[in-house]
Amino acid sequence: MLAEEFHWHGRVVRWGRSGSGLPGSGLPGSGPPVVFCHGTPWSSRVWQAIAESLVPQFTVYLWDMPGYGQSSKHPDHRVSLDVQGELFADLLEHWDLDAPHVVTHDIGGAVALRAHLLHDAQFRSLLLANVVALAPWGSPFFTLVREHADVFGALPPQIHLGALRAYLAGATHRGLTDEQESWLTEPWADETGQAAFYRQIAQADEAHTDEIAQLYPRLDLPVLVAWGTEDAWIPVDRAHRLQAMIPGADLRLVPDAGHLLQLDQPEAVTGLVHQWLSGA
Repeated sequence: MLAEEFHWHGRVVRWGRSGSGLPGSGLPGSGPPVVFCHGTPWSSRVWQAIAESLVPQFTVYLWDMPGYGQSSKHPDHRVSLDVQGELFADLLEHWDLDAPHVVTHDIGGAVALRAHLLHDAQFRSLLLANVVALAPWGSPFFTLVREHADVFGALPPQIHLGALRAYLAGATHRGLTDEQESWLTEPWADETGQAAFYRQIAQADEAHTDEIAQLYPRLDLPVLVAWGTEDAWIPVDRAHRLQAMIPGADLRLVPDAGHLLQLDQPEAVTGLVHQWLSGA
């Protein structure tokens, strides 16, 4: 689905859209825009099946952040949350979207919140699923990589792949299928991907969520906080804390789902997204 490119300060962002709001789509109506933001170390593919299910009623936008998926991974380009938030605001302007629905996961939540609170990007609604938004976040593995990023970047490929697969497995409650493990691993498997994987962890900084956390009580739009109850990366207590900080925010917990709730409970999460967007 990512057939288009957006060029931003030397970076190349791969993106795509489909749905009932596009000329020639063969679908009735003009569907409201819905933009999906992925997290780390993922890509837009974690949202693809849910995005495709929305196509008859909405116009959906998927994109890979720089440093992730199919977008550029230049070693000199910072990929930290402050950069991604500024880029996202400019990407929405490039798409000429005034106030889309925004659906986020993991660091995608922080990216969208920074775009809205610091760069005046306007949203019709915001769904925050297992998001990076409140400290502390980041596993012990994150801390270790931040302190030794160059060492990890130089690991022999097979050792890197073993560490990567073990790390990814911790994001699910039900476990990954062979197919899921394959496409989750693929962007990080070659030499460029290996360096990019450890670089994005090394640049993850809680200062970029601390900076905006004090602004959450100012949010004035429909917000849904959704969380997998078995998230081992960002425990479910963050969901309750986040809901309490955002005026009028709704909370939906997804049982038997870990951090990658889209893969652990795809039908439940698809239904939740449909229900939210239909009423927001």
